[in-house]
Amino acid sequence: MLLHGKHECGAGVPYQAEVRIAGIEVTRKPRADAQLNRRRIIAVARTAFADEGLDLPMREIARRTGLGIATVHRHFPARTDLVTAALAELVEECRKDMQALLDEPDPWRALSGAVHNFAEHRLQDRGLNEALFGSHPAAAAFAADRRGQARAMEQLVDRAREAGAVRPDVTVQDVRVCLGAIASFRLAHSATDLQRLVRLLLIGLAADDSTSHA
Repeated sequence: MLLHGKHECGAGVPYQAEVRIAGIEVTRKPRADAQLNRRRIIAVARTAFADEGLDLPMREIARRTGLGIATVHRHFPARTDLVTAALAELVEECRKDMQALLDEPDPWRALSGAVHNFAEHRLQDRGLNEALFGSHPAAAAFAADRRGQARAMEQLVDRAREAGAVRPDVTVQDVRVCLGAIASFRLAHSATDLQRLVRLLLIGLAADDSTSHA
């Protein structure tokens, strides 16, 4: 049953309608605030993980967002949830990049491109490297992507070897050793130093007539 009363301008207005309207306004605002907070947490976490890796404490992420740790946990109850949300788009980009390399007709360009991409991520996104090429437990949601990246790398190595673009004794394990050397590169060194390391590693893999493309 609707109850009527006087609006401040004197018109009869159903109280229930006023409450309902106010209720919409009240419920919409917290929902909008929650969405803003969620986006803010993801953005801060993405930057933090890129710079410092996936072990950065949740409490530190909360501090950087200016929100309480309870708010962060309300949106992301576990570290895995936050890592998944923060890296999902980046992992999708890596998936597309690897597919593009598999579609590259030049076997050496494809393999060397994969190594260069890995080095670039090492410089720009430590967290992404840990998620896709490491075994960090917080990145469990990307386990299928890790396996996919590993299978794709095997295909790139096999194709390059069959085409004579790499030495005949090169295996995917050799390439993984190279990626391990890149992953352990200290970021205190310059990007130029890292690129020099990449070039030296590729020269070690390449057949003689492929080194000019390293």
